[in-house]
Amino acid sequence: MANPSKAKGTAWESLWTAYIREHHNPAAHRNVQMGAKDIGDVSGYYLHAAELKAEKTITLSDYIAQANREAIHASQPFGCAVVKRRMKGVADGYVVRDVATDVRLLNRLRDMEVALQTALPTTYALIDAQHRGAA
Repeated sequence: MANPSKAKGTAWESLWTAYIREHHNPAAHRNVQMGAKDIGDVSGYYLHAAELKAEKTITLSDYIAQANREAIHASQPFGCAVVKRRMKGVADGYVVRDVATDVRLLNRLRDMEVALQTALPTTYALIDAQHRGAA
């Protein structure tokens, strides 16, 4: 690849996609770029259009605006930027959303947890125990 910046971005997308396949969704895949109607760099990150960035200078406001536009194009409720952390592995990268998006996500999570706890309390307790680990 002639453009070193593009090569770094492609490498980051490939590494992150492999990580997501292993830890989240085996069907995750990199998307073909679609210009003005781009749907994010990777599909398969549940409920999100993921815009991946591996740049020396980080501009979160631009990344988030792009991710939110691409979420609309991808018919996903949430957009996020996945930013490579310099000199670190994939698991040390950052997933970034604006506050409004994060609040919508947490409200959805809360409402779904209440619904599951009400409808299937035993199942809720099992799932809660499985995901209870601290950061």
